[in-house]
Amino acid sequence: MKGIIALVGAGEYLPVMEEVDRYLLSSVNSKTPRVVCLPTAAGQESEDSINRWSRMGVEHFRKLGAEVQALRIIDTQSANDPQFDDALENADLTYFSGGNPLYLFQTMAGSRAWVSMQKAWSRGAVYAGCSAGAMILAKSVPSFRLAQTVEGFGVVPAKFVIPHFDAVPIIFKPLIFALRKQLMEGEYMLGVDENTALVRRLGGEWKVMGQGTVHCITRKKDEVFKVGDAVPLG
Repeated sequence: MKGIIALVGAGEYLPVMEEVDRYLLSSVNSKTPRVVCLPTAAGQESEDSINRWSRMGVEHFRKLGAEVQALRIIDTQSANDPQFDDALENADLTYFSGGNPLYLFQTMAGSRAWVSMQKAWSRGAVYAGCSAGAMILAKSVPSFRLAQTVEGFGVVPAKFVIPHFDAVPIIFKPLIFALRKQLMEGEYMLGVDENTALVRRLGGEWKVMGQGTVHCITRKKDEVFKVGDAVPLG
């Protein structure tokens, strides 16, 4: 991906993330950026949930001056529907809202939609993913619901990306501990707080934006980075 990448811990489409999203929109070479919102990670949820994420995305980015549409890509069939090719290939920013990370990865992997999006990213379009949308870019994708791990897309050099890091329920703390124990020498995982984004800017620098912190965790240490800090990712 040549363009900006935003790993969002939580807060997609909410006013608290407007500053981050204005930055993402300002990075593209378009007076009226074309935004595509994808509720794919919520594809197993109710119609109300899918429609709510779609509506929130459209309203949020329209308010920020973008030309925006939400595409109903919610399963493998729709992810391979050619009707979505043009919108995905020509998007300046694609935004995955949250949901089930394993379902999102399995739906996107090898799909026609993912190939179309890669064409957009190869020319510098922005990738933004909240929660599940952030998790799938790591080398591996854990599921707290099923206590299993699958190989991720590996776009981000981290072994795992853990969203909602400042609000992880106590019941899931042992799972995070177990993930940390899986880390080999030289590997790390990223914890991104809610209402926070870790953004790879043009030029390759990773920077913390939003309101919280980002944790870079190895087997032996936990480095904490605040808003405005550069995060030295390998």
